[in-house]
Amino acid sequence: MHQDQKTYKIGQVAEMLGLETYVLRFWETEFPQLQPGRTRTGQRLYTSEHVQLLKKIKSLLYHDKLTIDGARMRLEEHGRFSGVLGDVKKGLQEIKKILE
Repeated sequence: MHQDQKTYKIGQVAEMLGLETYVLRFWETEFPQLQPGRTRTGQRLYTSEHVQLLKKIKSLLYHDKLTIDGARMRLEEHGRFSGVLGDVKKGLQEIKKILE
């Protein structure tokens, strides 16, 4: 986590998302992608990326009605798909350089 990156405490994030803090703590145990930083005193510090991930988790669970396992699998699939797209983009950029 970068020093200049905006961070939010668990209470702030819970309020933003309309959730209870215990839900966020539980989700941390269920979704390995969700690993907020900690202060020296152990307070959780969430980044904007964490908040976006939490919004996605909330949508998968509450809107799409997936189970925890289903939501976890969907996020893992998305992560693998993003990796493949990143590889394709890199390859296309290399081809573009060759053609220029």
